Amino acid sequence: MSKQNIYDNETFFEGYKQIREKKENANILFEKPALFSLLPDLKGKRVLDLGCGYGENCMEFVKLGATKVVGIDISTKMLEIAQQENTDPKITFLNMPMEDIGSLSEKFDVIVSSLALHYVEDFDGICKLVYGLLDEGGVFIFSQENPINTCFTTGNRWTCDENGNKLYANISNYSVDGKRCSRWFVDDVVKYHRKFSSVINSLINAGFSLQKLIEPYPTEEMVKEHPSTADLRHKPDFLVVKAGK
Repeated sequence: MSKQNIYDNETFFEGYKQIREKKENANILFEKPALFSLLPDLKGKRVLDLGCGYGENCMEFVKLGATKVVGIDISTKMLEIAQQENTDPKITFLNMPMEDIGSLSEKFDVIVSSLALHYVEDFDGICKLVYGLLDEGGVFIFSQENPINTCFTTGNRWTCDENGNKLYANISNYSVDGKRCSRWFVDDVVKYHRKFSSVINSLINAGFSLQKLIEPYPTEEMVKEHPSTADLRHKPDFLVVKAGK
């Protein structure tokens, strides 16, 4: 099974850092509020963060009352920043791909993943591993790129009028699950498209019960304040899922 580590590519990493440093990025405006809205009360809870990146969410989990947080990431560059900016006695950072979490010898109450699972080829396998690491009554909460986005393979992303205004988003090969290569800072960034039913059935087959799905989109007030977010009225960027054991 391939384990992609694009975030240790210097060009990619620098481009990603610039996006995340913008206060109006989609993660801050849409993804993070949706993800955190699904969290249970974390007081006294043990949390595992899959693809923890800079570790900001790990620090937030501690602030929300978690007694133990384990953050894993395949990227040494990400974890270097996490160790510099988001350390706490209750947080442990581990350099490992999420496909290897079966080697962890402890159980968790909450397992979270923010925008990392679309880089993983074997989603069925991850769901089963996560289920095995959760205590009874535990929850798996994750965000990923929306399948409407991950499916796209060819042609123009948008259909526009004669003035260049976006009329609607185009999709292609939605029904075909599998590997997609795109350019994001560098060529051949690999993501894996799974249609909604594939995502849901992987969770069900692993034993999970679905609790909530969110596809964040902007309010009218948000569009007025951040006009670029109007695109998300046509297609959501993210899918956020809460599933229980």
